[in-house]
Amino acid sequence: MEQIIEKAAGMIEALPYIQQFRNETVVVKFGGSIMDDEDACRAILQDVAFMEVVGLRPVVVHGGGKAISRRMKEQKLEPVFHHGLRVTDEASMAVVEESLNRMINPSLVAMVAGFRCRAVGIHGQDILTAIRHTATDPETGEQLDWGYVGEVTGVDTSPIQSALDAQSVPVITPIARGEDGHLYNTNADEAAASVARALRARKLVFLSDVPGVLANPGDPTSIIAHIETGNVETMIRDGRLTGGMIPKMRSAVKTIESGVRKVHIIDSALPHSLLLELFTTRGVGTEIVPS
Repeated sequence: MEQIIEKAAGMIEALPYIQQFRNETVVVKFGGSIMDDEDACRAILQDVAFMEVVGLRPVVVHGGGKAISRRMKEQKLEPVFHHGLRVTDEASMAVVEESLNRMINPSLVAMVAGFRCRAVGIHGQDILTAIRHTATDPETGEQLDWGYVGEVTGVDTSPIQSALDAQSVPVITPIARGEDGHLYNTNADEAAASVARALRARKLVFLSDVPGVLANPGDPTSIIAHIETGNVETMIRDGRLTGGMIPKMRSAVKTIESGVRKVHIIDSALPHSLLLELFTTRGVGTEIVPS
C-alpha cells in the first residue's frame, strides 16, 4: 500500500508542472553514446510521448555521430576531426545524410509511434539553412576549414508548427542546406538551440553523456543544480567549465537571451531523467536561467 501511495504522490507532484507547461513547446536534443543503446533511446522517447500526451508540444533534435563513424568505416572512409569537429568532404557528407536521414531518424520515429503517439521525421535540410563553418587556428593563425560543416543561420518553422498542430512529435536531423545548395553537417546542439530560438520554445533540454554541470568534474554527484546566465563566462575563465561544456553553455546563454525561459542539461543514461527534470520539484540535472 505504501508503494501505491508513493506513486500517487509522484503523480500529484507532477500536476502543477503539467498545468504550467501545457501547450508549451519544449525542444529536446539527444545524441552521443546513448544512440548506441536502443533501450535507452526508447526510454527517452517514451518520456517524449508522455510529454505530448499530457499536453506539452515536444520537438526532438537528434545526432548520431558514432553511427556515422561506423558507417564511414564500413565504406573505408577514415573519420578526421579538427578541434572536436568532424571534417566532412563530399563522400563523408553522403554518409552523414544517409545515416541521419534514412537510418537513425526513421528508427526514432518508429519508436515514438510504438508508444501510440504520432511522430513525423523532418530532414534538417528542409528547414535549416547554414553557412560553411571556418575558423582561425589561435596558435598558428591558419585558416581552418572543415569542408561541408555548417553553422545554422535560419530555421523555417512552418513544417515544425504544422506537425505540432497535428499533435505529432517532430523528429529533426541536424543537416542544413547552404546558399550554394549543398548539404552541410551541423552540430546537433547548435541545431537544437537554433530550433528552440526560432520557435521561442518554453524550454530547451540537452540530454547529455554527463549528469549536468559538475562542481568537481571527477565527481558525478557534484551537480550544480542552478546557474544564472551572467555567471557562465566567469565559470569559463575560472576553469569550472571546460571542453564540450563551454559551447553548450554559451549556446544556452544565447538561447535564453533570445526569449527561451530555461535550458536544462541532464543525464541521458538516467531512466526517465527527462520527466524527473521537468515534472519534479528537485529535478536531476542543471538548469540555466536568466540572471
